[in-house]
Amino acid sequence: MVNGEFKCLGSTQHLKNKFSKGFLLTVKVARGSSDAQQKRVAGVKDFVMSRFTGAVLKEEYEDSLTFHIPVSDLKWSQMFGLMESSKETLEIEDYALGQTSLEQVFLFFTKYQRVTE
Repeated sequence: MVNGEFKCLGSTQHLKNKFSKGFLLTVKVARGSSDAQQKRVAGVKDFVMSRFTGAVLKEEYEDSLTFHIPVSDLKWSQMFGLMESSKETLEIEDYALGQTSLEQVFLFFTKYQRVTE
């Protein structure tokens, strides 16, 4: 509900499919010396930005990067394939690719909430 009106109704998956604005990609880069790690992080950033159209770096903390990837023509299998094929080259320790969470879908609606004083 936003301002006393229903804005969406349906199952969790229905709401995600209808209102999701993309995917979240979290990448954990292998640790190493400071210089080597900075190069790995930069390499991962360049790779994701060039391979996933419209990708935006949302969070960066030491060896962990989180990107928002808007919905595109790429299929899940293609996105996973890109990550798997580059995992060793980019020295990626781990990664997770997932659909926008239900919480994020609901937060999308909060921007339509009017503030009353």
